[in-house]
Formats: sequence, C-alpha cells, structure tokens
Amino acid sequence: MAVTIKDVAALAGVSPSTVSRTCKDHPSISRETKEKVRRAMAELGYEPNIQQAPAGQPAQLISVILPPSSKDVYENAFYLEAIRGISQFCNGREYISAVVTGKDEREILQAVRTLAKDERMGGFLMLYSKQDDAVVDYLYNEGLLYVMIGKTKQYANQTVYIDNDNLLAGQEATEYLYQLGHRRIAYVGSEYAMYYSADRKEGYQHALLGHGLALNPDYCIEADRLSLDECGQFQKLLEQENRPTAVVASDDILAVALERTCIRLGLSVPADLSIVSFNNSLLARITSPQLTSIDVNSFQLGMEAASQLINHIENPNLLATKIIVPHSMVVRGSCRQIAPA
Repeated sequence: MAVTIKDVAALAGVSPSTVSRTCKDHPSISRETKEKVRRAMAELGYEPNIQQAPAGQPAQLISVILPPSSKDVYENAFYLEAIRGISQFCNGREYISAVVTGKDEREILQAVRTLAKDERMGGFLMLYSKQDDAVVDYLYNEGLLYVMIGKTKQYANQTVYIDNDNLLAGQEATEYLYQLGHRRIAYVGSEYAMYYSADRKEGYQHALLGHGLALNPDYCIEADRLSLDECGQFQKLLEQENRPTAVVASDDILAVALERTCIRLGLSVPADLSIVSFNNSLLARITSPQLTSIDVNSFQLGMEAASQLINHIENPNLLATKIIVPHSMVVRGSCRQIAPA
C-alpha cells in the first residue's frame, strides 16, 4: 500500500499539514522540524506530489471547490454570493482564487490533484459539505489545507469550517408557520447527503415534536437536484387528501418549483399554501407573491471562509476554527395567518 502523508506525520510526530508545509519549504516550519519530517520521509520512501516553492515566497492562489453538478449548481445564487464574498476578501489580500467543479466527484478530485502540485497553491475552499466525500478524504490524507462552508463530520476536530446554525434556522422557520396557525406543515429539502438540508429538516422535526405534532413521512420530500420542470413529487404532495397548508423549503429554487406546481393545480400562495424558504436570493424577490425566506448571509459566509483560509496559510500553527454566521428571516407575502385546525 502506498505511503501517505499521514504515515509520515505519524512517524515524525507532527500533523499532516506540517508535513505538507515542509514539502513546500514553508518558512513557518522550524529547521529542526523540517529535518525530522524529511528523515521520516526518507525512511518510509515517501515521494511528495507537491512541488516546492522558494523559501519565503508566500502562496498566492486558493482554489474554490463547488459541488459536483452538470448544471444546476450554477443556477443557485448561494454559490454565486459566496464566491463574491471570497473574491472580495482575496482581492484585498492580493490572493488569486480559482473555481473548481466537475460533473462528478471523480472529475473534481482529478482537478484538485493537479492544482495541489502548483507551487503557488495555498489551500482549498469547499463551498459544500456532504457525507462520505472523497475530495475531503484526499485533502485530509495529503495534509492539504482546506476550509469548508458547512458543517462536517469527517475529521471534524481538524477541520476549519464556517456555517449557519441550520438546525435552529429550520426550527425557526417551522415555528413561524406554527404561530400563524398552521399544523399540517411539510418539508421539502435537497438530497439528504447534504448536511445543511439534513440539519434544516431536523430543526423542522424538532419544532413539530415540541408542539406535540406527529411527523408525517408523506409530508417530507428530499429531492436530488430537482429542476424547476420536474415537479411530480410536489404534485403528489399537494394532491393528498389531507394536504399540507404550509411548507418549509430548504432553498428558494425549490420554493419556486413549488409555486409553479401550485399554479398548475389551481392553488394559490398564500391562500391555499404558505411557504418559507431559504437563501433570500433574487428568486425570493421576483416571485409573486414574494417569498418569506431565511437569509443565511451567503456573502458573509464566503468572506469568513476566505479570511480563515488565508489566516491559516499565513499562520500554519493556528488551531482549527468553527465559525457560525447568523441568519435572519425576511418576511414577505408568501405566508398567511389561518385558524388552527
């Protein structure tokens, strides 16, 4: 089995990131530590795949990794706003940001491997977090510096991440609908592997159980890359005999698809169905009625992620940080008060 950077780190008694910085001859690593790491590399026969940068030359490039997708990720305003925040912060610190994505995980991984060999590469920014991510496995096992937007369970104690309290946000969205009199509240989310959607759904469930309401599995939809033209699941939800009177949607895109289904079925928002969504994107403001939406501050998430990555590039001995960016609800016309059933 091939020797990994983790094997070298274990033998040398240092972290994988220290081994990675030794390979780059980073000036922040002491001469004694470098010698200890290099002895371990020689003993194990480890060949680094990262080119050495000249001593004292700072990294000037960071890679922004989008989730694998053939198309729909580019339609989501969350990623565009996060990238805007990243770019603004990087410009101020004279770092260059490069965007990486691909149609699947394998394609992204290949691009990351190639970029990791660039002597200017300082680290990676992941704009998503999901279960069993091979890209995260590679970054961690190779000792490459990365920061994640979203909560992670892989290597959680060693990972720098920036996130919202999505569980609380899902709970607050559901509680808002409950206070308006709704008792039949559904949840529409992205694929469950995405941690943000899983947390929002859990918050939704906590709110219902906190009011003694039963969890109805027919009221929960997890759509894998649902497009605006594929609304069969929504139609099934809204054609139930005891259909929901309100929905929490984990993204404005899903909420718009839900509105379109309502129009097709002759239902009105909010007269027949109230909707609370997430991201407070342009879509939330141009629909009719405009959507009540949870603003997760995507721009600030990007700014904070870039700030943390550059701080760790320039100060390699910093501990892994967890930062929670606050959210807020923007109330518009997609919800109405009803008499509790």
